[in-house]
Order: sequence, then structure tokens, then C-alpha cells
Amino acid sequence: MDTLVAFWNILRKDIENYYLKPPNISWGIIFPLSWTLMLFMRSQQAVEIIEILPGLMAMSVLFGTTSMLAVTITFERKGHSFDRLLLAPISLKVMVLAKIIGSVLFGIFNAFVPIIFGAFLSDLSDVNWGFVFIGVLFIAFSSTLVGLVIAVSAKEIFEAQTYSNFFRFPMIFFCGLFFPVSTLPIFLRPLSYALPLTYGVDILHIALVKSGTMSVWLDLLILSVFSVLLFYISMRNIQRKWIL
Repeated sequence: MDTLVAFWNILRKDIENYYLKPPNISWGIIFPLSWTLMLFMRSQQAVEIIEILPGLMAMSVLFGTTSMLAVTITFERKGHSFDRLLLAPISLKVMVLAKIIGSVLFGIFNAFVPIIFGAFLSDLSDVNWGFVFIGVLFIAFSSTLVGLVIAVSAKEIFEAQTYSNFFRFPMIFFCGLFFPVSTLPIFLRPLSYALPLTYGVDILHIALVKSGTMSVWLDLLILSVFSVLLFYISMRNIQRKWIL
């Protein structure tokens, strides 16, 4: 019970102090909308909104989770509030999970903003909503863990943002967000399959437009492996760098 109370208090504090701030909420709405308008304006052909929804949703989750977690943890480390959490009478794993769940929820919120607007512009009656939610959840979790790995490695907020961009922008082009991985040069495809976002986007393509390249269950298995690996790396780095 004490562990659950501590978990909830850490999560609630992060939600109230970071994720529910108006700039963050508005950013989660404006960011996917701006990319949607850009695609419509730049495309020389008619664009079906449902065809770009998987990419928009994945990108919204990716940028939302990595930005918020990398910045919040780096900020708390700089202000030494994170050091106080490390001294709390709870396990390190529970504390880290409490920190990342807020980012996961923020990513899920960002993902469904394009869906809400897309419902007014396209027919979504044939969408597999179960796979959509599972895909969004796994993208949010794996992207949050990428942000955690970045946060553990950064000492300043500007470093966290720089490291985040180093991972995020290649993912936009290599992970099949707006064009299939099969269209990439063959020597770049191994890089695509080495990034967790590729498999999350594939799930969303299967759920939304029935055009995935792999099995949903294979995507989920690979994403699970990535998530466990990233969590292990983060825990190892926290214990090695932050706990004396």
C-alpha cells in the first residue's frame, strides 16, 4: 500500500506540475495540426487524411514523450528534487515507472488529437480501435524510454533537447511515418528496423489503413524487447551515474 501511495503521489505531482500546464496541452494540439496542414499544402495530389494518420499519431507521441520526459527529469536533476526521490523509501524501479507513466499518458493524449480531427474529415468506421490503442500505448512506452535514456545522459536541458533531436528527426524519415520503409535505399533499411518506432507505426498502418508489412504480434514482440532493453539501460545508467 505504501508503494502504491508513493507511486500515485509521484505521478500526480508530475501531471500537475508539468503535463497539465496550458502550454503543454496546447502544444499537444497545435503540433499535429501544423504538420497536417503542411502535408495538405505541400502535396500536389489529394491527400486522404486516414492515410497520414498513422504517421501523425506516431510523430505526436514521439515528440511529446521524449520532449517532456527528457526536460522534466533533467530539470529535476538540476534542481536536486530528483535526488530527494532517490532517497525515498521505495524501490528504484517503482520510482522510475512513476516518472515515465505521466509521459506515457501525455503521449497517448497527443496521439488521439489527430484522430479527433480526422473523424470530421474521413470515414473511420473500418478502423480496428483495439490495435490502434495497443499501437499507441507501445509507441508511447518505447518513446518515453528513449526519452529516459536521453535524460539520464544529459546534464543540462539544452543537452537533453539536442540529444532528443538527434534521435527524433531520423525516425521521421526512417520509420515509415509518411512513406514506406520499402522505398528507402536498401542500405538504409537495416537502420529502420533497428528503431522501435518502425514497429509501432506498422501496427497503426495495419489498424487504420490495412497496409502493414509485418504481423501485429511480431511488432508487439519486438517493441516489448526494445522496451525491456531500454528500461534496463536506463536503470543501469541511473545506478551507475546517479547513485553513489
